[in-house]
Amino acid sequence: MKILSADQTREADAQTIREEGIASVELMERAGRAFTGWFENKFTPERPIYIFCGPGNNGGDGLVVARLLHQRLYDVQVYLVNEGSKTSGDFQINRDRLPHEVPPHTINSKDDLPAIPAEVCVIDALFGTGLTRPVTGLFADVINHLNDSRASITAIDIPSGLYTDKQTPGEGAMVQATHTVSFELPKLAFFLPQHERYVGDWHVVSIGLSPGYIEEANTSFHYTTQQEVQRLLKPRSKFSHKGTFGHALLICGGYGKIGAAVLAARACLRSGVGLLSVQVPSIGYDVLQTAVPEAMLLPDQHRKHVSKLPEQIDKHNAIGIGPGIGTERMTKTLLGQLLATSDKPLVIDADAINLIASSDKLKAQLPKDKVIFTPHPKEFERLVCESKNEYERLEEMREFCRVYHCYIVLKGSHSAIATPDGDIFFNTTGNAGMATGGTGDVLTGIITALVAQQYSLKDACILGVYVHGLAGDLAKAAVGEISLIASDVIEQLPQAFQCLSRSQEMAK
Repeated sequence: MKILSADQTREADAQTIREEGIASVELMERAGRAFTGWFENKFTPERPIYIFCGPGNNGGDGLVVARLLHQRLYDVQVYLVNEGSKTSGDFQINRDRLPHEVPPHTINSKDDLPAIPAEVCVIDALFGTGLTRPVTGLFADVINHLNDSRASITAIDIPSGLYTDKQTPGEGAMVQATHTVSFELPKLAFFLPQHERYVGDWHVVSIGLSPGYIEEANTSFHYTTQQEVQRLLKPRSKFSHKGTFGHALLICGGYGKIGAAVLAARACLRSGVGLLSVQVPSIGYDVLQTAVPEAMLLPDQHRKHVSKLPEQIDKHNAIGIGPGIGTERMTKTLLGQLLATSDKPLVIDADAINLIASSDKLKAQLPKDKVIFTPHPKEFERLVCESKNEYERLEEMREFCRVYHCYIVLKGSHSAIATPDGDIFFNTTGNAGMATGGTGDVLTGIITALVAQQYSLKDACILGVYVHGLAGDLAKAAVGEISLIASDVIEQLPQAFQCLSRSQEMAK
């Protein structure tokens, strides 16, 4: 699905109004109803509701919600912030529609700020996506007052003070929402780690914006839905054999880190590859033969480190390299030989990323349209550069992929996948329990398996990251976030693929 900019969202509103022949206030009513439907499924009428409204259309949305919640027997109080701002026409219409039982309170100064008991549900309707300057003055006082309360805060469309698709100036106040309910599509700001404390848990409700406009809108930013991933999953022919699903090679493991090879290999096999060979230092031979009997072992001549490429390397359909290999000089030489001689797709992770990051020569050897990098944020900084903020990091990632004709999977909550064409896809599965050693090795195995099965590099990234996160979510349901380890993710891979396969069958 696409992620639209603030300007495109306004254009989508306008196009919807034109196509349907409705007034803008009717679209505001639709938005208010969508938000209210979500809200009443989350919060019961026993809790008091305080709605804080600004002078624009976001405030108008809040007034619609106030009226609708009152009709549903919620105890609603409305607070209008008056800082000399001119109200929008639709705001005024909905102010006039407020029932007499819900008289609005006006906040003219800090002295008018109400006490907010902890049991109150606050609804933030101060500013929406049209904000173009930092929030200061009385509005900042209101926002700080909300943040200082212990109440649950639900933001309408976007937390007030937060810019939709560019860096918010540091001097402005921003609401720290518990929940954010976005209309039609999520905002780019929701996917960036720097905004976690402001966005909270985000949710999307449809208000029927023009499908034609969204389809034609040009954007570089997307987020992955289950329906889109289902379409990527390839069915298996009745007469398939192990050669049908590719032969993957993993070059991984080192002294003290043979576990990385085990995790990557088990994940690769659970992700459908037909054949798997694993090259490990000779010290890992017995471990791998015991822990992963389905894999074919290629013990390196060196006891502690991988040091030499295996023979007939090009018989493999995809090569994953990096987990646990270390950064020894002999390993760096091996990596350089691999980049210079193999024409097979490469999934590069962990220490292999660090080796390439340290060498302009190795970067220059990267084959075009053949490489997937899977860094965590620190590895990304070494490979690409440090960034002032996440928006700058997204642009640096796009530029690196354009220059080197490669793909990057930047791991984290809502892992970001960048392509050589400049597109970025955000993932929507996974949880904080996966922030533990070894889960990155699992992802390397998954993506390598998919590339070996002739998925395109782009599809392998999108499908692999989604399945990895989905397996993590299933593991969370089984063992919880605190106890979750990388092996739990592997154990849930069969169920994750089954979930997608069943949904794919039901969609036919």
